[in-house]
Amino acid sequence: MTAGDFRAGSIFKMEGNFFSVVESAHIQQPRMAAFVRAKIRNLETGAVQEKRFNVGDHFPDVDLTRKELSFLYNEGTVYHFMDAETFEQMPVDEKMVADAMRYNTEGVLFTFTFADGKLIQVAAPTFVVMEVVECPPAVAGDTARSALKNATLESGIVIKVPMFVNQGDKVKVDTRTDSYVERA
Repeated sequence: MTAGDFRAGSIFKMEGNFFSVVESAHIQQPRMAAFVRAKIRNLETGAVQEKRFNVGDHFPDVDLTRKELSFLYNEGTVYHFMDAETFEQMPVDEKMVADAMRYNTEGVLFTFTFADGKLIQVAAPTFVVMEVVECPPAVAGDTARSALKNATLESGIVIKVPMFVNQGDKVKVDTRTDSYVERA
């Protein structure tokens, strides 16, 4: 992989660590060599940094493997997941799964990404259906325009929803942006 191939979500290895590209931009200035300005996240520490790469910078190929596992239970800071095909259980540290666990509901399969056999990322599905547990009622007159209100979902996250959504409704949520998609 070269720096010219960087796209959001690309995973590469640099200086012995795995990094994920958060965003990247190809920059070409007159009478200068092209370069790539990228915001990258260290998958070990979670630290985000902005770095400049030459377009031709090479990085070793990373063997990526993805598995879908379901959450079983947690013991303190260790979360246990299971592969539905092999019934193999995998313990994972809390800091690795904290963001993904915000979307944990019954039946959700989490995507585990392994790079060269090492777990580097745990992600929730792109869309999940969750129940609204707390939501103020719509006020007469507020439904004419596209007004939004706060709604607390079963996992505790708070998102903006349209006025017609009520407590007890199930809503589809985009986990990439924490935003309402539709009523389910």
